[in-house]
Amino acid sequence: MASSMGGMFPGQQPPGAHPPTGSGAPGQPGLLTGPPGNRGANNTLVDELEASFEACFASLVSQDYVNGTDQEEIRTGVDQCIQKFLDVARQTECFFLQKRLQLSVQKPEQVEKEDASELKNELQRKEMLIQKHLTKIHHWQQVLEDINVQHKKPTELPQGPLAFLEQASANIPAPMKPN
Repeated sequence: MASSMGGMFPGQQPPGAHPPTGSGAPGQPGLLTGPPGNRGANNTLVDELEASFEACFASLVSQDYVNGTDQEEIRTGVDQCIQKFLDVARQTECFFLQKRLQLSVQKPEQVEKEDASELKNELQRKEMLIQKHLTKIHHWQQVLEDINVQHKKPTELPQGPLAFLEQASANIPAPMKPN
């Protein structure tokens, strides 16, 4: 499968070749240098991503846009800034996907270790969530139990043939006296 993927991504090395360092090998796109012709001599992919992100915010708070009257022009400028940011973000994502693919081909045991670690972390998170829910369930069970105990306690009712009438009349408010 690895051999069938050779050349799937531009600049990908054949299986068994050593991965380039962070700056990228000559002719190969890297995180720090990016594809040739796409960036200036000193710009890196990370720098360009940061600059396009800042440009998105700058376009939203720019005095030109605040004072401008042409809404379509403002919208076009903001859309262009956002589109540039999204393009650079895709390039960055592509870079990391390429590195992940190279790692999975060259060191599959490392990928398995990472997957196992992620699964363990997810299990711990879910166990903590279960404990949190169990604590809440126990709390509300106790509240319900307390309510049931209060309702089951016999109130001090008078005994005798007129007890029902005495209790009923105790709940009736006293009549108001006319002034």
